[in-house]
Amino acid sequence: MEQPENEPVRLCFVCLGNICRSPTAEGIMRALIDDAGLSGFIEVHSAGTAGWHRGELPDDRARAEAQRRGIELTSKASAFLPGDTSFYDLVLAMDRTNERDLRDRTDPALHDRIIRLRRFDPALAPSDPWDGDVPDPWAGGEDGFIEVYDLIEAACRGLLVHIQENQLI
Repeated sequence: MEQPENEPVRLCFVCLGNICRSPTAEGIMRALIDDAGLSGFIEVHSAGTAGWHRGELPDDRARAEAQRRGIELTSKASAFLPGDTSFYDLVLAMDRTNERDLRDRTDPALHDRIIRLRRFDPALAPSDPWDGDVPDPWAGGEDGFIEVYDLIEAACRGLLVHIQENQLI
C-alpha cells in the first residue's frame, strides 16, 4: 500500500455490532498512536457489519475493562457500509465471519485492504486453528472481555510496528 504524501493512514476496525471488539481496538490503537506521537499520521475508526447498535456507546463490560487499563472508549456504534472500503487503507476484521461479510459487500479490487486484525499479533502461530479470530465476548462474562482486550492489544501493537516498518506513514 503506497500512501499519498500528507495523507494519514486510515484504519477501520470491524466486528459484528460495533459495541465490543471493534471499539476496544479503536481505543487501544488510538492510545498506542498517541503514545508513539503519531496521532496526525494515522486515523482510527470502528464500525460493525450490522447496524443494530447505531449510536450506542460500547458495551459496559468493554468500557470497564478498557478503563481498568487506562483507556476511555467513547466512540458510538456505526455500520460499515458498502463503499466504505475505498475510504480506508486497512479494514481490520475481528473474525472470519466479519471478514467474509466485508468481502461480500466490497469491490473485489479492494479485497487486499481487508485483513483480520490478529494477523498482526506476533504471538499468533501460523498453524492456529482459528486463523486469528478475536472471539466475540458479548454473550459471555467479564472474563471474555479481559481475554479479548489482551488479544486486541497484542495485535494492535503488531499493527503499529507493521505500519512503521513498512513506511506507511
